Amino acid sequence: MHMAMTMGAGVLLLVVFVLFGWLWGASGGAMALAAKAFMPVWLLVALINMWVGVTHAGYTVREELPILLVVFAVPAVVAGIVAWQLSRG
Repeated sequence: MHMAMTMGAGVLLLVVFVLFGWLWGASGGAMALAAKAFMPVWLLVALINMWVGVTHAGYTVREELPILLVVFAVPAVVAGIVAWQLSRG
């Protein structure tokens, strides 16, 4: 359940990034750039989530690594699709 909530938060953060891209540039290109800028920020958030799981929840890095990959990958793939679609039109 925590993974689903974290990935949902990632998609919501992506929406915020894209909306700020619209506010700053009012174009598809600016929104695509914002979606691309989301990815390193989301990687940092996913790494922090992994660090919390290892240091506070008692999981090992080996247990948390697959979770990190899924938690990062789902919103990052959505961001990539959004950036691709916005840059096309």
